Amino acid sequence: MCGIAGFWTRTASEHETAQAILSRMTDSVAHRGPDDAGAWFDPAAGLALGHRRLSIVDLSEHGRQPMVSECGRYVMTFNGEIYNCLALRRDLEAEGRAPAWRGHSDTEILLAAFVAWGVDRTLERAVGMFALALWNRQSRVLTLARDRIGEKPLYYARVGDGIVFASELKALRTYPGFDARAIDRNALCLYLRYACVPAPHTIYENVRKLPAGSYVQLEFPEVWPAPRRYWTLEQVIGRGRAYPFEGSAEAAVDELDRLLRDAVHGQMMADAPLGAFLSGGVDSSAIVALMQAQSAKPVRTFTVGFDDATYDEAVHAKAVARHLGTEHTEIVVTAARALELVPKLPTIYDEPFADASQIPTYVVAQTTREHVKVALSGDGGDELFGGYTRYFLTPRLWSRLRRVPSGMRKRIASALYSLRPDHADQFAALFQGAWSPGARDGTRIGERLHKLANVMGAQSRTDLYRLLLSSVHHPERLALSGRELPTRVDTPEAWSVDLEFAEQVMAVDALTYLPDDILAKVDRAAMAVSLETRMPFLDHRVVGFVWSLPLSLRIPEDKPKWLLRQLLYRYVPREIIDRPKQGFCAPVGEWLRGSLRDWAQALLDPARLRDEGFLDATRVDRMWQQHLSGRMNWQHPLWTVLMFQAWLEAQKNG
Repeated sequence: MCGIAGFWTRTASEHETAQAILSRMTDSVAHRGPDDAGAWFDPAAGLALGHRRLSIVDLSEHGRQPMVSECGRYVMTFNGEIYNCLALRRDLEAEGRAPAWRGHSDTEILLAAFVAWGVDRTLERAVGMFALALWNRQSRVLTLARDRIGEKPLYYARVGDGIVFASELKALRTYPGFDARAIDRNALCLYLRYACVPAPHTIYENVRKLPAGSYVQLEFPEVWPAPRRYWTLEQVIGRGRAYPFEGSAEAAVDELDRLLRDAVHGQMMADAPLGAFLSGGVDSSAIVALMQAQSAKPVRTFTVGFDDATYDEAVHAKAVARHLGTEHTEIVVTAARALELVPKLPTIYDEPFADASQIPTYVVAQTTREHVKVALSGDGGDELFGGYTRYFLTPRLWSRLRRVPSGMRKRIASALYSLRPDHADQFAALFQGAWSPGARDGTRIGERLHKLANVMGAQSRTDLYRLLLSSVHHPERLALSGRELPTRVDTPEAWSVDLEFAEQVMAVDALTYLPDDILAKVDRAAMAVSLETRMPFLDHRVVGFVWSLPLSLRIPEDKPKWLLRQLLYRYVPREIIDRPKQGFCAPVGEWLRGSLRDWAQALLDPARLRDEGFLDATRVDRMWQQHLSGRMNWQHPLWTVLMFQAWLEAQKNG
């Protein structure tokens, strides 16, 4: 795992100048690769490639980057891991197209594959997570590419007469002429909606995220072609429907066991200490179980708990660890520790990001890095195996809402909004079975009913999904002079596959929420402390198999993660695993009324908001006062606003 950066300008620059610029860029992402730094220049072309190395595989100098191919035609700076690199190496050798190997790094093997097979075929054959820049010295083409699911980030932008790229936005901000004041107000609307900025947008104007499963080839700095997709989930789903798995449930569990075991085995490859995150839930427990089944010594496992028992799963993680025989470490997050961390979040996440589980994610990554350099994670399991309540909620809720006239829905919503969260128990039976207002995560019934009110205006299934995921339901009212642009949620392609509604929601989650929120959260938190994370569920072969299964095998009778549970029962007793899902979250609503109140009050000051000119000060203040009084629980929209305000403050001070 590493950090990459570079630039390409039409006009050649002095070597010393280019070197100074590139050093500033790579130094800004040194946390992604503290072990080594490298640079490569093509002065005549005006091109510079930089690299910061976190040494995981082939710790010798033969793994240094940027790396030049043996033939001298290609130069690459690479961030990530190629788990099937040894198989690719054997294929190259069998074809007689292997170079004289200098080491055994996946970077060298991938570079040789690009020489032998070209960009498309190499990307299609590579199994892994990555972001890379590949320079063809003969054709003068710069290729930027990103892994299939979007585990590794890659940003690129036009600045002056050139193009710059990097693993994180902070590297772009160091480039001469980059305008950090050019905040994209349309992207701000999207951020307020989703609590993250969805690809290909960023918080800055004229800066893009390369979408997952894509590459872009630049022939001249002034040319800006559209990215090309070499892998799409839509195609995978289509193949799964054309060639469905037709075996029994037991056979499906057997095949999932084989594929996941193989993915875990490949991702345990490392020349550095390795461990795993363990929350005690189904996903992380399955990964750890398969790791321990293939390890001759106890796997190092790590979990984070809260001093608030409502949010604490540490006891469950400890039970799983004890049964599997792992070497387990637990860290408890107190409100005081969260208060210390919160001001750092804008620099960790680099653009506004408001998934509150960012706090425990960072803490567990920080603790894990004290012991190991690589950690496997169970992320992706919810989207694959049906772990979120909305996969069952959305179809049932839509079937009821669509039968209620629009005018009546408005009146119901108005009545629900008028309820205090703590006075709403008598309405719990409303939409019983469709809404399931009895929350398992400590959320009160009244708060759930207010969420129900928010979706009463849904006009379509797509609209309902968007509202369920919304942090702020009317972002254009809150963001001044901003317009909410369409995203992949709104594209017909995302919803046109011949799937049941629950499967459609799962697919759209995998296309949007997974890369834009979950994977961004884990990457930034882990890389901020120089920890590499790996996610076996996101092996594209596992993804392809799961999407070949009928919904009746994945989540029969609305049983979350049924198939994955059957696999886990082979390794862990049911009584340890079978309990209601508990999200990996933080009690920010309570913190905002308590230990974080002064911090939030300063950022939400109406005079400050009016002076900055990005958010409607009156609306924000109304939410804040209602939250403090207990009249409403606005923790999600307030946290979203606060993370933007904190990010904005960091920009001013940085």
